[in-house]
Amino acid sequence: MKTGKTLTELAMEIERQKIAKQDFIVPTPQMFMKAPEESAPVLELRGHEIDDFSIRHTAHRQIGERSGVPAKYYDRMLEDAPGLLAFNVNHWWRSEPCSRMLRTIHGEARALLSDRYHRIENEHIAEAVLPVLGDHPGLRIESCEITERRMYIKTVNTRVQEDVAVGDTVQAGVLITNSEIGYGALTVTPLIFRLVCLNGMVVNDGSSFRRTHIGGQADQSDKVYAMLQDDTLKADDKVIMLKARDVVRGALDHAIFGDTVQNMRDAKEGKQIDDPVKGAERLARAVGLTEGEQNSVLTHLIQGGDLSRYGALNAVTRAAQDVESYDRSTELEQVGGKILTLKSSEWTKIAEAA
Repeated sequence: MKTGKTLTELAMEIERQKIAKQDFIVPTPQMFMKAPEESAPVLELRGHEIDDFSIRHTAHRQIGERSGVPAKYYDRMLEDAPGLLAFNVNHWWRSEPCSRMLRTIHGEARALLSDRYHRIENEHIAEAVLPVLGDHPGLRIESCEITERRMYIKTVNTRVQEDVAVGDTVQAGVLITNSEIGYGALTVTPLIFRLVCLNGMVVNDGSSFRRTHIGGQADQSDKVYAMLQDDTLKADDKVIMLKARDVVRGALDHAIFGDTVQNMRDAKEGKQIDDPVKGAERLARAVGLTEGEQNSVLTHLIQGGDLSRYGALNAVTRAAQDVESYDRSTELEQVGGKILTLKSSEWTKIAEAA
């Protein structure tokens, strides 16, 4: 898996972002996109004495979605006609008024969300789960990162391991993810770490914990108002964090891990891919790989010399190390888990030559 940050670097980044975050509830008629002299658009909050916000890519995508502007056309206007983009967005904000939550950081708009969005902050997750990880014997932080969209913590329990085959040892782990800007729920998911090639596979086996960011509607007002950061962690959030903590402990236990390892052994002994090239093509279509990812999977499939379902999922999780994006790398680790849980009929369609 990709290395990312150290735990110390992660903690420092969480603290840095905590200080820099500022959130607002904004009626859309009080929000104005400007593109002075056809330069990059910025957001102005009318009725609030604050500098204009530059707009991150994630916020642009959400502005387009919530304004009903197709992504391809939005991106074309952003590149070639930012003034026209601002005109379109401002028109729809005033024609269809509603309240939105604007999340900002370092003077940049990072997300435009529903006013029902329930903030679950990275710092509160870290406060709840990092002590558990630190107290767990044999636990190692394998990788962690904060991207523009999500926070990731990937840990491995070196004391819980088994062999899928002779010389092929895997260890139990857990993946903790959260998005503060609407790109995913708080999740705690079992993780399998393969020692022979340092691959990680995320397991979707029903034992995961997931908490979406949906809450009560914010107080209605025709004025812009800043939200307090310390009102996020309420009593129900404490329950959420306790549940997340318990799932972290369970994911590192022998029982869940043992069932997954047996499934991996079964996958290794099952139906083999008849033709690696055609199999990689069908696999790419089935799980949504790009052409470049498909080529990478084919390379690792052939190099691995294992044409079973187990070999295919390992080729995908190994290809996850080749992509530049940490977000996409983790998605490919999740694809590995998806391959493991395919129905036999679905795997047969991938494996058999046409």
